[in-house]
Amino acid sequence: FHRMSKAFEQTQPHIVFHAAAYKHVPILEENPGEAVRVNVLGTWVLHRLAQQFGVERFILISSDKAVNPSNVLGLSKRMGEMMISAAPHGAMRSTAVRFGNVLGSRGSVVPTFAKQIEMGGPITLTHADMTRYFLSIAEAVSLVIQAAAITQGGDIYVLDMGVPVSIADLAQRMIRARGLRPGRDIAIEYVGPRPGEKLSEELVSDEEEKIPTDHQSIFRIRRAGGLDSAQLDQRIDGLVEFTGNGATPEAIRDELKNCVSSLDLSFVVRQ
Repeated sequence: FHRMSKAFEQTQPHIVFHAAAYKHVPILEENPGEAVRVNVLGTWVLHRLAQQFGVERFILISSDKAVNPSNVLGLSKRMGEMMISAAPHGAMRSTAVRFGNVLGSRGSVVPTFAKQIEMGGPITLTHADMTRYFLSIAEAVSLVIQAAAITQGGDIYVLDMGVPVSIADLAQRMIRARGLRPGRDIAIEYVGPRPGEKLSEELVSDEEEKIPTDHQSIFRIRRAGGLDSAQLDQRIDGLVEFTGNGATPEAIRDELKNCVSSLDLSFVVRQ
């Protein structure tokens, strides 16, 4: 808190884009305490400091994994979205922007597949039916800036990601693009879904309504009911304290699920 406070004091930012987070699903399943420390508490601290130092706009980068979350990453990102929704409507306008996988970003399947092909294979896939939403880094940056410009505060936006892409088809296309034959020149191995992974992701839940904006590729999310900021702060304090008292990873995952489900009763936490 004190180091970030000093950074705000020195730089006096007008706009904060909060993209810092742990995002690798299997690692966070094994280390949920780090998701609480960085993705939940880190977001809470940064958002409060932004309010304290008179920031005009605060933009949280969220994820499609926050929709009906089945893993620690999704739960931690949903907690961040709730902080935005519960934020008091003051001088600072807060928004969360939800999208899927960014091509070429750290940990993306594209550079992973490329490296596996360069090494002669095999390409490792989790499941033949797995699909994901993708957009380029340039598209992601442009749309996040656009959402920051149009927000009125307390909003969650979802970006138009097109249709989900088959990961198996993507791997085969990348092999053929190098003049090689899938299954012959480069083997494809299925290793099974990793802990916490879904076969397909969602951009909007059944309890949410997608509202068009003036930008054709950006939609605002409307949810029934509201969130109490005082109750949210109390649950975050309790979660952080619980995590720091030597709780097991399993217990931390359960407590994180309980926080999300208790704060947003219409929200479905998938097992």
